[in-house]
Amino acid sequence: TMPKEPAVLRQNILDTTAAILACGIDPKKCFLFRQSLVPEHAELAWILGCLTNVPRLLRLPQWKMKRSSQNSEGTVGLLTYPVLQAADILLYKSTHVPVGEDQVLHLELAQDIAQHFNKKYGAFFPVPKAILSEL
Repeated sequence: TMPKEPAVLRQNILDTTAAILACGIDPKKCFLFRQSLVPEHAELAWILGCLTNVPRLLRLPQWKMKRSSQNSEGTVGLLTYPVLQAADILLYKSTHVPVGEDQVLHLELAQDIAQHFNKKYGAFFPVPKAILSEL
């Protein structure tokens, strides 16, 4: 949600890819791709954003905390980031999502968005469940 220098962003992508591979993820057994190259993420985020009310986003604690680090103004990107996260989850019809305690409320938003979408348009998205780890 913060602007990055293009060279730094490219290096971050390479570093993250290296870390994923170092953890033992086998690209012969799973798909590795740059999410930013898949336009459906942003397209679904737009659709879901049109179904999500602003007061709900304003209540999220992450918005309140991070906004304070952005001169108390915050950006649209920061405010709508949880909707993009929901799109990232729902696009692949994920049924279970590993999350830390700090992301539980964002997953609950994704659940609510999925339920709202399904009620309005018919059963389409599974309602994802959290996989919480003690680590």
